[in-house]
Amino acid sequence: MRDIFYRTDLESRAITAENPRGEKGRGGMASSVLGPARKGSPCLKDIKSGENVTLCSIDGPGMIRHIWMTVDDRTSDSDRFVLRDLVLRMYWDDESDPSVEVPLGDFFLLGFGESYTVTSSLVSVIPSRGMNSYIQMPFRKKAVIKVENQHRNPIPALFFQIDYTLGDDTEDALYFHASWRREKYTEKARDYTIIDDIRGDGVYLGTFLCLSALERYWWGEGEFKFFIDGDDEYPTICGTGMEDYFGGSWSFAGLDEKGRTYEKTYCTPYLGYPFYSHHDSYLFNKYHNDDCPPMRAFYRWHLTDPVYFHSDLRLTVQQIGVSYGGLFERQDDLSSVAYWYQTEPHNPFAPLPCVSERWPR
Repeated sequence: MRDIFYRTDLESRAITAENPRGEKGRGGMASSVLGPARKGSPCLKDIKSGENVTLCSIDGPGMIRHIWMTVDDRTSDSDRFVLRDLVLRMYWDDESDPSVEVPLGDFFLLGFGESYTVTSSLVSVIPSRGMNSYIQMPFRKKAVIKVENQHRNPIPALFFQIDYTLGDDTEDALYFHASWRREKYTEKARDYTIIDDIRGDGVYLGTFLCLSALERYWWGEGEFKFFIDGDDEYPTICGTGMEDYFGGSWSFAGLDEKGRTYEKTYCTPYLGYPFYSHHDSYLFNKYHNDDCPPMRAFYRWHLTDPVYFHSDLRLTVQQIGVSYGGLFERQDDLSSVAYWYQTEPHNPFAPLPCVSERWPR
């Protein structure tokens, strides 16, 4: 990436609810009770259930450089998985199939419909739910970003800002993609597939993984496998374990002030374990009720160790645990986001599971 202090012909723009087309000299013009140009339309309001709103439609060439969003994570005591119910989609150059299709929270590394802090090089979440993406997204002709409300109720307010440049040299640039998967019960001795059926020339950018442990004992011995350019039974890249892929070791163990062992969460620029809970946070606060399997969320960005492919790519992870009796095959609940760049056209994604099949346990 070229240093920003060199002269350039690029033009900087931003799209918000007040300037939906990112027009020059037309930001913040909406009127409020305070008068003209005084914070009159800071968000999209009352997005109806089933409504599909367009956040931006930008003519290129250009590059999206930063996206900020925030939204309530529930609309009532019983309707509280907004971050899994809203679906984020992105389209490049008038394509009919989205290149990005991910539940809104999971795109920003917020799993299980939960809210927590994330600090990483490409995505940061600031209290409370200030969701930021710094993933660069080049396009040649057009960039369209949409959010669909699949939640049962209207969304009272969706705040957002999309910062981008126009005039970028994107002739040889790859297009950004992201796709969400879930298996509520993984199959014993069969790897969980994070992404497959990628065809083209590209580079793998990163992984977000959510795990609900459905069996006892340690869950993190499964190896990540990258099947690259024609690999069949065995991959070109195979790691040493799930905890190792996310940069950890020895069960992420830490010691409290009394010398007791506990799992230690962390965030670093390229990898992290930002969320752990063994109870439903809302019900725990209200009823003091441990009522769900342990939930863990992890991310890894391949910025300094990119995985290049030139015809096809598939990424899987084993479900292997270890107990006093040694290694064993196990079943858990996994969901994931794969992030990558590739040439177009891309293969259409499998249909996104319905709302209730996306909710956490």
